Amino acid sequence: MGLQAERASEFYSPDLEVLIDEATLKRRIAELGAEITRDYAGTTPHLVCVLKGAVVFLAELIRHIDLPITLDFIAVSSYGNATKTSGEVRIVKDLDESLAGRDVLLVEDILDTGLTLNYLMNNFLSRGVKSLRIVTLLNKPSRRLVEVPVAYKGFDIPDAFVVGFGLDYAQRYRNLPFIAVLKNVSVVDPPGCSARS
Repeated sequence: MGLQAERASEFYSPDLEVLIDEATLKRRIAELGAEITRDYAGTTPHLVCVLKGAVVFLAELIRHIDLPITLDFIAVSSYGNATKTSGEVRIVKDLDESLAGRDVLLVEDILDTGLTLNYLMNNFLSRGVKSLRIVTLLNKPSRRLVEVPVAYKGFDIPDAFVVGFGLDYAQRYRNLPFIAVLKNVSVVDPPGCSARS
C-alpha cells in the first residue's frame, strides 16, 4: 500500500481508493494553467469558481496562470440527492461583479450530467460575456445527460463517486490532496452532501 493510500485509510476511511494521486493532479493542473496562459495572452481572464467543490482546484490553477486575472464565485444548488439530480438548478450565491464584456472562464470541479454547467453557461451568456469557456478538473462522460463544450479538462474518470481535492461526501474529504473513489456510497445521501451535476 502506498503512502497516500495508507494516509487515506488511516486518517479518513477504509472505503477510499486513490484514483489520481497528488503529484499527477498538480502536474496536469500546471499544464492547464500553461494552456490558459497561452490562449489568453494579452487579456485579463475572469475566472468564476463554482462553490464549494472547485475552490481547491481554482487555488492550484491560478498559481500556474501567468497573466493578470480577476476572480468571482457562484454557488448553486441542485434539487435531489448527491447521486441523482432533478436538473432543477437555483443560484444560492450570485456573482459580485458584472460579466459584461469579459473573457470568462467557468471553473468547475467535476462535469457529470452537464445539467448544472449547461444552466450556468446559458445564464452567463445572457449577461453579455465577451467569451465563455469551461475549465473542469474531472469529467465523467458516462453520466452525461446534456452535452456542454469543455475547453480545458483535467481527467476523464469512470462512473464512480469520487472525493478529495475539494469534492466532498456530506462535507467530508474536501481536504484530501488526491482524488479517491469512495466505495459503499448510499443511494440516499445524508444532509449536507453536495450534488454533482
